[in-house]
Amino acid sequence: MTTEIRTRRSAARTAALAVGIAFLVVGVLGFVPGITAGYGDLHFAGHESGARLFGVFTVSVLHNLVHLLFGVLGVLAARGNGGSRAFLMIGGGVYILLFVFGLAMNHDSPANFIPVDNADDWLHLGLGVAMIALGIVTTAIDRSRGQYPEPEIQGH
Repeated sequence: MTTEIRTRRSAARTAALAVGIAFLVVGVLGFVPGITAGYGDLHFAGHESGARLFGVFTVSVLHNLVHLLFGVLGVLAARGNGGSRAFLMIGGGVYILLFVFGLAMNHDSPANFIPVDNADDWLHLGLGVAMIALGIVTTAIDRSRGQYPEPEIQGH
């Protein structure tokens, strides 16, 4: 008879996986007519794209591809504790930088190549803060469970 030790997925890995899947879903939904209003006005990139995810957030093919890329990164990062934390913390920082970038530029300028609008800007701030908070909170949870640093590098 074999004994199988079942380990609990760390909180950081679970959070990174959930965030990654959410980005994948949003990336796909950006290509679905009806969920994306003005789908006929979807451009590859640039502020001229008239498509709006859920009728609110300006999207383009490039914008949707960025969401899909972040989703893939999140799912891949969820394979390890360190990668999960890095995805949450660095990814959150990237989204806060996108918020600042969105506030600093004119949304009707060529610099708005992704594109973003006011709704996107505030969503980026919320995502950035939420991802960083998840990185901090899940690290605390994992430490309380003895799962950080990774058990295999603790020297046991």
